Amino acid sequence: MTEEQTRRRGRGRRPADEVRSEVLAAAGDLLLAEGMAGFTFERVSAISGASRTTLHKWWPSRGALALEAYFRTVESTLAFPDTGDIAADLTEQVRAFVRLMTETPAGRVIAELIGSAQTDPELAAAYRENYSAPRRALAVAAVGRACERGQVRDDVDAEAVVDQLWGACYHRLLIPDQPLTEKFAGTLVDQLVHGIARRR
Repeated sequence: MTEEQTRRRGRGRRPADEVRSEVLAAAGDLLLAEGMAGFTFERVSAISGASRTTLHKWWPSRGALALEAYFRTVESTLAFPDTGDIAADLTEQVRAFVRLMTETPAGRVIAELIGSAQTDPELAAAYRENYSAPRRALAVAAVGRACERGQVRDDVDAEAVVDQLWGACYHRLLIPDQPLTEKFAGTLVDQLVHGIARRR
């Protein structure tokens, strides 16, 4: 244990929000460094200074903790821009997602979490609640604002837009028959915005 960790243990009772924030920061660092293979309650407890009892009280499984830590770690990187140009905003957001998936350990980690969620109901629930639902809501809201500005049709299904763009990226991440690139991200948005029908 480091001197800083020992000092933290000696500070006495701290606000729960502060402890939780430190746990998530420690968990996020561990997750990106070692993936799910090295991610345990024991390791997070040792690094953060929080007891295993506390961790188990807040998170029902290591997967649930990993997922929330992952989202906390990448949240600022995936902030949704709002420039008033929906095509530009979608392009930048999807490209930022692709960069995160391909240039950092986050891509490997989210693939592991998605895989584990197939057999871990608690992780699957945490994935929907703490990651996919908030991410989806940001994109749906952006499309809604674009509708209000008259940039897209009123009858556009915003949920389907999310699936068309990010679903395609996840497909290439998890089934890498084709590369996941920023160029691909731009093509996705361009074809979605302009359609694929031959212009007459």
